[in-house]
Amino acid sequence: MDPYEALDRIVYLLDRRLDEGRRVRAYANARDIVAELDADELLARHRDRTLTELTGIGPATSAVIAEALDGKTPKKLVELEATNPVDVGEGAELRAALKGDCHLHSNWSDGGAPIEKMAEAARALGHEYMVLTDHSPRLTIAHGLDPERLRRQLDVIEELNGRWEDFRILTGIEVDILTDGSLDQDEDLLDRLDVVVASVHSKLSMDAKEMTQRMVMAVASPHVDILGHCTGQKVPGHQRQIGKSDFAGRVGSSFDAEVVFAACARFDTAVEINCRPERQDPPDHLLALALEWGCQIAIDTDAHAPGQLEWQPFGCDKAARHGVTPEQIVNAWDADTLVEWAGSHASG
Repeated sequence: MDPYEALDRIVYLLDRRLDEGRRVRAYANARDIVAELDADELLARHRDRTLTELTGIGPATSAVIAEALDGKTPKKLVELEATNPVDVGEGAELRAALKGDCHLHSNWSDGGAPIEKMAEAARALGHEYMVLTDHSPRLTIAHGLDPERLRRQLDVIEELNGRWEDFRILTGIEVDILTDGSLDQDEDLLDRLDVVVASVHSKLSMDAKEMTQRMVMAVASPHVDILGHCTGQKVPGHQRQIGKSDFAGRVGSSFDAEVVFAACARFDTAVEINCRPERQDPPDHLLALALEWGCQIAIDTDAHAPGQLEWQPFGCDKAARHGVTPEQIVNAWDADTLVEWAGSHASG
């Protein structure tokens, strides 16, 4: 196995199991060093046992490189392939019906991979499209896109879409819902996008009445197509953050769910089932309520790395337990139908 391919696959699998950021970065840095290194020098360093003299190559990553150069499958890769698989359970029929993913991030905001790498991973999973939804500017911790950067991203997506005949990158954003219910991006830019996901990321503990008003204002906007991770909860035991594990979780926001989901149904704004293992949002009782109101559903990974695009079965299993059918899922539609539906909101 090629050392670069071995390290790249390890990064993919570490991301898929939501490993600690420092560990993922260590293997990613080693992969990038190998990519830049002359093949003869790499072999010479392996022979002389001087791989760890390279800044960024440690004992664990040098072992992977050495085993690959010796013609073996690295032990670390064998271990990762055998653990934490993403198995499709009762939601297998729904997963088979999905044609794309409407919520994912690239390294333009807080994701860990370039747009094209996310696209290639989505395509390899059998998707026909992905909606790129990097963060909006107010979320500075996530390097959100200001209007100028978003316009540049739209140009990049247009160029990338010339590469494939069987796959499309749809333009989008995860726009922050501000405290007054307004959206954190210029309206003319929101109008240009194929799909807009709107989410609350700040002041989750605000008064329930005010949070309800905030969310209703957003889902009623003609620019908003999908309400992302509606409570903002983080499940105890599953949350991982850069460089640390936080097993305390995070309590989600309080709001009048009857009113919010009634507004989603009235304005045909889909409710997202967020597949991230530390989110599992909405909780079962809220998903049941959204379905009672007849809301459309989007089953999205909220992936921040290629391996996380495999998480859709988590949401599909949850949807299946609630009796969701493919007809209720917006990303079970083909790209043209999805874009037409999203565009109908802006046109009224």
